[in-house]
Amino acid sequence: MARPRDPQPPVLLRADRLLDVVGGEYVTPGDVLVEGERIVAVQPREVPDDAVVVDLPGLTLLPGLMDMEVNLILGGSDHSSPLIPVQEDPAFRTLRAVTNARRTLRAGFTTVRNLGLFVQTGGILLDAALAKAANLGWIESPRIVPAGHAICPTGGHLDPTMFAAFAPHVLPLTVEEGIANGEAEVRKAVRYQIKYGAKVIKVCASGGVMSHTGPAGAQQYSDGELAAIADEAHRAGLKVAAHAHGDDGIRACIRAGIDCIEHGSLATDDTIALMIEHGTFCVATTYLTDAMDVSRAAPELQAKAAEIFPRSRATISKMIAAGVKVACGTDAPAIPHGKNAKELEALVQRGMTPLQAIRAATTVAADLIDADDRARIEPGLLADIVAVPGDPLADITTTQQVQFVMKGGQVFKNAAAGV
Repeated sequence: MARPRDPQPPVLLRADRLLDVVGGEYVTPGDVLVEGERIVAVQPREVPDDAVVVDLPGLTLLPGLMDMEVNLILGGSDHSSPLIPVQEDPAFRTLRAVTNARRTLRAGFTTVRNLGLFVQTGGILLDAALAKAANLGWIESPRIVPAGHAICPTGGHLDPTMFAAFAPHVLPLTVEEGIANGEAEVRKAVRYQIKYGAKVIKVCASGGVMSHTGPAGAQQYSDGELAAIADEAHRAGLKVAAHAHGDDGIRACIRAGIDCIEHGSLATDDTIALMIEHGTFCVATTYLTDAMDVSRAAPELQAKAAEIFPRSRATISKMIAAGVKVACGTDAPAIPHGKNAKELEALVQRGMTPLQAIRAATTVAADLIDADDRARIEPGLLADIVAVPGDPLADITTTQQVQFVMKGGQVFKNAAAGV
């Protein structure tokens, strides 16, 4: 539960216009009355005498944006760190996450899924703790849907001892930390994440591009293990997101009932049709295929990227054209935290209209996480509202110039006021 705030006067936002993301039309002028953490009226007929007026001339109001794949525990404004991985303890990583959370919020992203720790933590779910701190108002942060530790087989893509090519017995992870083999262990790993605060389960179903795991498309969990993971999560009311590049792995995830595919790079036309039939979401993370810096990666990883990234871009275009439910996600820090809106530009380049891209980061994302209390600027919903200059339906890159951020009725950024 969020920490109760002292009563605040109502707030009237006055912008040039606001976007009705459902109807796809602008409402002019963009006046929104907020009381507490909720929107109470759009273009209100009456305004309380004690309302605080926030003028946002020249700006367009949008619902708070959502990123469905980040890892706030890793990375930063760039990919550098003052420490090497074996020097980074859980406390250091959590403090870094606080900075990354603030950067993400100020970029206009008011909700994120933190999709799977793959570091040694002693079994502590760092992202669940971060989510609690955000809910209590202790830190400036998006709303966080934490996954806890990613569930991964020994030597799989998100086994960090393989990911970083460590020698045997260096920083081994436990079942509680997500390294699990066989149906009994994967059930235990999922149950542990749920017990300690995970609100979504992340599983590594195929190889990866930037890890020493062999082909990026190779299926890494058996059909039975994937089904066991989905069964455990679904009985607890949680959805499952699967890292999956390869077609076999994607199809196995769909058959297992997994709700969302991350990346989906090598899906065939038949598999895309199967995704539509089952209502399976895809979080494309497609901007990273344009912008991820692989220059310092091992030659074999650079070769995988050179092969997979162009194929992935073409696949995502096919998914968009076919009508797959594609939600916005960046895989930050694969791209730097705070650059999340670059994904919307990339989705438009792959074939979405600007409106579809905005929906991918609002209504589609909200559908993915079963959040019916946000993603639209409507009375009764959470006052998660951002403002951008100009016309985002004509130029999606305006979403990279967020000037104002409100989350739950609280202003976290107002460039005009120097906040």
